[in-house]
Amino acid sequence: MQLLFNTIANYTFADFRSDLILVGIAYAYVLSTILVPVYLKKKGLISKFAARKTVHLLSGLVVLIVPFFILPLHAVFIALSMTIVVYFSSRESSVKQLQELYESISEEAEETVGRLQGPFHYSVSITMLIAVFAIFAPDRLYFPICGILIMIVSDTFASLIGKKYGRIKLAPAYTGSRRTLEGTLTFFISAFILCFSAFYFYGLFNPVNQKVLTLELVFVYSFITGITGTLVELFSPSTFDDLTVPIAATMVIYVLASIT
Repeated sequence: MQLLFNTIANYTFADFRSDLILVGIAYAYVLSTILVPVYLKKKGLISKFAARKTVHLLSGLVVLIVPFFILPLHAVFIALSMTIVVYFSSRESSVKQLQELYESISEEAEETVGRLQGPFHYSVSITMLIAVFAIFAPDRLYFPICGILIMIVSDTFASLIGKKYGRIKLAPAYTGSRRTLEGTLTFFISAFILCFSAFYFYGLFNPVNQKVLTLELVFVYSFITGITGTLVELFSPSTFDDLTVPIAATMVIYVLASIT
């Protein structure tokens, strides 16, 4: 937390102006990744499944900008505001746009509650992780970024591959999912690649304000984060994996990195 206090104490108007530009870019990007798929679904150009997966895959990638904020608390406010939007997106919403968002990307498991459970958990996990690290470890933001990337990209790829090529079922019955060996392998391989790329870029190639890593640590951190996310995803109920996967993967590797 001392790093955060030091940043606030030395924060200048020029820093604020720089961060404000990033805030504008972030909002423009997130809104476009939500509004475009919703529009395409309304016009019948893509299916509800495609709209949901597009939003899931693209919107959360905004976290890649977080380490470039001079004061990362700005990223927390962005994530929190989007979480509030998703929370109020429901079948009974009095706001037309929020009702359309629900109708465009909801899935069968959410029909009984009338709310976007998965996307809400997705937003909550991003907000929680960015908030915790922005306050307590702003020099190690690559940890939550990796956990979030796994939730965003690996989960999407695993779903697509499992849906099309999956033959060997793995998931326990209580999860309510159709997870397969093919999808799970896709999840792990993509998770490792994503984590390696993020740890390498933010921790070795272009650290910005992040604690520098060695190439050996990049490999080790990537494997641990990837396998943790894969196992948690396999055994998590389908409506909660957007919450359990990124938080578990992030905290496991952070704790291990802190005690070794």
